[in-house]
Amino acid sequence: MGSSLSCLHAQWVLLLSGSSKGKAQVRACSFFIIIIFISCLPLPSFLMRLASSNDKIFLIYIENCPDHIISFQHYYELHGEPVVLKCPSPRYKHLDFSSLTHNITWYKNDSKTMISGRGEDPRIWAKGDALWFLPARQEDSGVYVCTRRNNSYCAEVSIHLTVVEKTAARDIAYMQVLFTFTSGKIVCPDLWEFTSNITSLELKWYKDALLLEDNGEKFVFLKGSNSLIFTSVLPTDSGYYTCKMSFPYEGVTYEITRTIQLQTVEQEKRITPIIVYPTQKTTSAALGSKMTLPCKVFAGLSRHIDTDVEWLANDTIIDVVYKQNRVTEGERQETTENGENFIEVPLIFESVEEVDFYTDFKCLAQNRYGSQVLPTRVKQEAVGLSWYIAVIPVALACVILGAIFVHKCWKQRADKGYMMAKV
Repeated sequence: MGSSLSCLHAQWVLLLSGSSKGKAQVRACSFFIIIIFISCLPLPSFLMRLASSNDKIFLIYIENCPDHIISFQHYYELHGEPVVLKCPSPRYKHLDFSSLTHNITWYKNDSKTMISGRGEDPRIWAKGDALWFLPARQEDSGVYVCTRRNNSYCAEVSIHLTVVEKTAARDIAYMQVLFTFTSGKIVCPDLWEFTSNITSLELKWYKDALLLEDNGEKFVFLKGSNSLIFTSVLPTDSGYYTCKMSFPYEGVTYEITRTIQLQTVEQEKRITPIIVYPTQKTTSAALGSKMTLPCKVFAGLSRHIDTDVEWLANDTIIDVVYKQNRVTEGERQETTENGENFIEVPLIFESVEEVDFYTDFKCLAQNRYGSQVLPTRVKQEAVGLSWYIAVIPVALACVILGAIFVHKCWKQRADKGYMMAKV
């Protein structure tokens, strides 16, 4: 930078003296200064990012992915416990990203810094389609973005993580339902990443902080299973249950806790559909982005064909409102989890437009025994200003330096008695 300023100063003096050679040379030096000025500005993250590893600098090209999908699997975890975020693969019609497994990268939305292997950070690291926290802390809460890409395409998925203190475990409890006066079981959820290499799973079960015993009368513990079996479910069995397991990793033993809120339901209500998610009343989306909004319905023990699930826009079926198929219903998916039936129907936005922010969307689940309606709205995602805020002070600094330099040149010229040629 200093040599370029000296160059411009010398040629500026020649220009003021009327030399044609000075004019040509000062143009070249001015162009060089412009390049230096531009280099002062930070480039946006979608163009390039500098990463340092082993005292070497690598230039990494970050493409702007055409699709940004919002994951509705919001992780709620406890402070001080291991956490694994999984990069999902939506499989809804044309939004099929299951084949994009060649390269997966992670970063936290507010930092844009890529999360690499464990060598960079022993507590948070990426491994394949999983992001590990050993352990998680409250300051880890936020939005994490995983990018799936192959040679011709890429898609970003946003995943929300909320880490709370252990005293708030009931606030993030898993909801499970059992029917009264019959046998049933509750499941200690989301343990697969921690149990895949464990040959003998050992869990401890609690109800309202009291340790439960396997007496064969009320409760049955199956060895190596993540289930707690009720021989006969009573209405009084409703409440909060906690399962705990130990997770040893590289000489350190961590505790994993899951809290379950058990709701007991009468037999005659078992086939009334219950909408499980979306649980939030509003969903943020950017203009022009693609989005998938799933509606998952608990159908109880009834057959899948007995329950209808559909989306409405302003109380009208989707096909009538969006005749150009910009917004469509995805394929109906029928699954069975823990012996219970679920139905999932996604609402797919090919491109979010402003009119969607003023549309009332509803998921309707019904059968001959009852129905449930869940309204939801799409709101415009706030545009981040962090890049512009970062640019302003650097740009101002460059402008100030340029002004000081020009002032110095004119002052030196005046001191030496140079005069502008009259035309």
